[in-house]
Amino acid sequence: MRNLLDRFYQGLLYLAALSMVVTLLAILIGVAAREFSLDLPGLDAYAGYSIAASLFLALPATLRNGDHIRVTLLLGKLRGTPRKVLDYWCLLSATGLTGYLAWYAARLVYVSYATHDISGGADATPLWIPQVAMAVGAFGLALAFVEDLVLKLSGEEVNVDPAAEMARTE
Repeated sequence: MRNLLDRFYQGLLYLAALSMVVTLLAILIGVAAREFSLDLPGLDAYAGYSIAASLFLALPATLRNGDHIRVTLLLGKLRGTPRKVLDYWCLLSATGLTGYLAWYAARLVYVSYATHDISGGADATPLWIPQVAMAVGAFGLALAFVEDLVLKLSGEEVNVDPAAEMARTE
């Protein structure tokens, strides 16, 4: 199961990288179009959609790799039971918050689809299309937090900060 989840997170990371390339292409095409006095409406919006997609799609893999910025100042000072309590509290609250985010992101996609909501820009893109990437990324992040919580409950160390680990071993 863990291998399947890791492949899922990696797939989302590849989609995030593809979204970054799409952002670059949209910007380059927009610059070239202005140089040749061409009007290509919506390129700025597509670049924005791609940036948002790359952000959300990369969240699960960065969490699993321990690459999220975390404030471990207090956690690093605690030992024993207080550290465990704070660690579990952080994982439980993060799981709840990201689950909430994923639920409402999926709901937003559904409402946008059901109401035929389109962007207000010149592109008139149905908004559910770019919102799908946000919902999938939010779901993946919630799933990664659930996985971390399950691993922690089973006694495994999750998302170890490399700098903190080095300090402990010295």
